[in-house]
Amino acid sequence: MPRVVHFELHADDPDRAIAFYEKLFGWKFNRMADYEYWLIVTGSDKEPGINGGLIRRKHPITAHGIMAYVCTIDVEDLDASLAIALAAGATIALDKQAIPSVGWLAYVKDTEGNVLGMHQHDPNAA
Repeated sequence: MPRVVHFELHADDPDRAIAFYEKLFGWKFNRMADYEYWLIVTGSDKEPGINGGLIRRKHPITAHGIMAYVCTIDVEDLDASLAIALAAGATIALDKQAIPSVGWLAYVKDTEGNVLGMHQHDPNAA
């Protein structure tokens, strides 16, 4: 059964957001090389919970901007999952994109307007 494996924060000012979450929760942020994306470590792998990421917001906060924590579901086949989601009434919120050396990611809005991410692991994604 697919599970939530990641959350993501979108920020207009990543440095400001990083400072906020470091101060508030003590989270650790590690920038990925050559990509404006920071991995977030929220705690020990020995404790319940998930880690996440932070990315610069791609659109202003309007009908297309993401202003939420986006939970990402691990899927076996992103293209197939996107097709099922769209057939069930979802709309694309963020087109499929490669996360280099990690996998493929896309966001959809569900039938209620909630944004969710889907991720397919693929170390050859580029």
